Parts: sequence; C-alpha cells; structure tokens
Amino acid sequence: MTHVMDADIPLDRDIFLRTLVRELATSLESIVGLAEASGYISVVGQTVGAHIDDMYTSALAVDRLSRRQVADVLVDLKQRIRGDFYIIEQDDRKIVLGTRSCPFAEKVIGRESMCMMTSNVFGTIAARNLGYAQVELVETIARGAAGCRVVVHLVPGAEAGRDSGREYFGDAPPTLGSLAAGPVVE
Repeated sequence: MTHVMDADIPLDRDIFLRTLVRELATSLESIVGLAEASGYISVVGQTVGAHIDDMYTSALAVDRLSRRQVADVLVDLKQRIRGDFYIIEQDDRKIVLGTRSCPFAEKVIGRESMCMMTSNVFGTIAARNLGYAQVELVETIARGAAGCRVVVHLVPGAEAGRDSGREYFGDAPPTLGSLAAGPVVE
C-alpha cells in the first residue's frame, strides 16, 4: 500500500498558484468575457506593478528610475519569477522585450487575460518613472506564439498609426529628458 506522502503528485506551491490564477482567469473569461476579465486582471496588475516599483526604487535608493533602469527592472523582475525575458532593443521612444517562457508556464495558454499582468506591471512601472507608457502585446504565448514580444512605448503618439495596446500615465508629464540613462533624483 502506497502512503499518501509517497504518491507521485506533481503539486507544489508554484503549480498550485499558477493553476489558481489560470482558473480565476478562466472563470472571469467565461462569466464576463475576455475584455472584462482583462480589465479585472488589469486592476490587480496595476497594484502589483506599483508595489514592485516601490521595491526597486527603494532598493536602488532613487525617487525615479531612468529609462535604462526601467528596462533592466522589467527584465529582472520577470527573471526572478521564471519568465525568460530579454531586451530586443531600446531607445528614448520604446523598450522592446522578448521572452521564451512565461512565469505562468503552460497555464497561460489560451488565457489571454492573464497577459494583462505583464501589461499592467510593465506599464505601471514605466509610467510611474517616465510619465507615460503604452504597452503593446505584439505576440504572446497565451495566443499560441512560441514566445512573447512586448513593446513599451514611452512617448505618446510616437509611432503614427499605433492603436493597439494599453496606455498608462504617471504623475509627471513624459519628456525625452526624463528618459535619460542616469537616475533622476528629486
């Protein structure tokens, strides 16, 4: 007779929490639809983004992160939660990121609303520090791509015809000067 503790059950805290988030997203999507579910998850993502931003600005002893620091923080936070994010390109107008894996792993497949966590965390951090962000989820694992491609636009209307993505606003107006490489100290 096999004891319960010896049973080969693929369950740990990580799997449990990823499954919990997926099932919450599934329930929301089936009850209120994808757009509304994305909205609910966006609220959570914004709060989480503000909390993470506070952790990084405190740890780095700055009031605001520079554009380069924002890009580095976006990669670092995803690496810490097992998302294989990397910078494809960056300049004063945008940060383009890619990933080969999602922190939610296979649980994200078919659950596009879960991508609002990335959008809102990235958008909140960028906007709080640089004044503005529009996050465009160009490709996502949730929609069946092999990886994700995320563009964080830093200047309103910087690319003509851009109409996808969510906008985020900070408390300071965006200027190219706020996108400087060094830390901004107030």
